[in-house]
Amino acid sequence: MPHPFSSQFWSNLFTSDLAIDLGTASVLIYTRQAGRIVVYEPSIVALNTQTHEVEAVGDEAKQLLGRTPQGVQTIRPMKDGMIYEVDAAEKMLAAFIKKARPNRGFARTRIVVSVPPRAHQVARRAVKQVCYDAKAGEVFLVDQTMVAAIGAGLAINEKRGCMIVDIGGGTTDVAVISYNGKVFADSILIAGDEMDEAIIKYIREKYNVLISEAAAEEVKWSLGSAYSSDKTRTMSISGRDQFEGLPKTLTLNDMEIREALAEPISAIIDLVRKALNETPPQLAADLIDRGICLTGGGSKIQGLDIRLSKETHLPCYRAENPETAVVRGTAMLLEDIPFLRRIQIMD
Repeated sequence: MPHPFSSQFWSNLFTSDLAIDLGTASVLIYTRQAGRIVVYEPSIVALNTQTHEVEAVGDEAKQLLGRTPQGVQTIRPMKDGMIYEVDAAEKMLAAFIKKARPNRGFARTRIVVSVPPRAHQVARRAVKQVCYDAKAGEVFLVDQTMVAAIGAGLAINEKRGCMIVDIGGGTTDVAVISYNGKVFADSILIAGDEMDEAIIKYIREKYNVLISEAAAEEVKWSLGSAYSSDKTRTMSISGRDQFEGLPKTLTLNDMEIREALAEPISAIIDLVRKALNETPPQLAADLIDRGICLTGGGSKIQGLDIRLSKETHLPCYRAENPETAVVRGTAMLLEDIPFLRRIQIMD
């Protein structure tokens, strides 16, 4: 701990810097004071429909999905990586910020928020407004793929090219970066949420059974894969027969779920191919050595790195703790404010 008379002590006391990954599936908040991620919870808020007050956020709100009592509504304020329900997002983010800095006192707050590359001006302004309404003193917006690359340890300041594939909850973003700038950037509205929906659809059409979003997510992480393996995996899942209306239990295997995920996985691979086709030859040659880096929670699908490597003939690897790469990269910018000001997204 800094000495009570040191400048660092007073800086920490009166500064409350936050790095936020405001994702479709989860909100992650890093505080500079704590030096770590202090909030990592689902992007869900439960609101009282009469008073419009927050009943629960994050993990507590997720437990209410499909179980909300009368007068309480669960909302996912984020969609496709952007704010979809502004009022709900404001309440959710304010609650998370309060969790992140419960004893703020008189500290001023600087907030850095990552936004997806495809976020339009109206959406970016909504994010900023939400932060200011949550009592931020200064707000910076930064490109999600850039900070994902920083968090993954890529040397984005070099003239050699590097490729990042960030698979979140609502979007998959691909960028080729060189010398602190993007040579190629594109995104699609296919990521973790779309994979969940594909599993729900597959089970409904094949077995006439309806399962919840939470159950689909569990299946995705337990059985989901992009490349076949020698070992067969199975699991049981419960749902409701859509014709009889009665509870039903199924036993699923990884081959079925690989089939269910074939379309969204192929769409992600096609986006990577597009990036390679549109990258200048010299930078594309750099990727032979540097490979393709995967970040985001969706990148944890088993065998996705192997499948991409075989499809592109390039090395492909998953960043360490890929689901936190964006917030870690955002947090690193808090240590270099001049660089942050230089790369921030301006309206």
